[in-house]
Amino acid sequence: MWIKAKHGYPLEDEDGHTVHRIGPDTDRKIALLSTENERLTGQVSRLEERIAVLERIATDPAERLGRDIDALR
Repeated sequence: MWIKAKHGYPLEDEDGHTVHRIGPDTDRKIALLSTENERLTGQVSRLEERIAVLERIATDPAERLGRDIDALR
């Protein structure tokens, strides 16, 4: 049992149920990782939008692109 604990494997109680170790800073780590996950998800969404615009620019005919640019002026 102590070898499992030493190497971070899940432990079992007397009934054979898995017992997970939770450290004192686990909640803080989870909160930080959740925040980072939200930030990265937003960043990926913005990058996907930019890639879609670049793909549209690269595949659209030059005439249509010119009209879109003129419309922005």
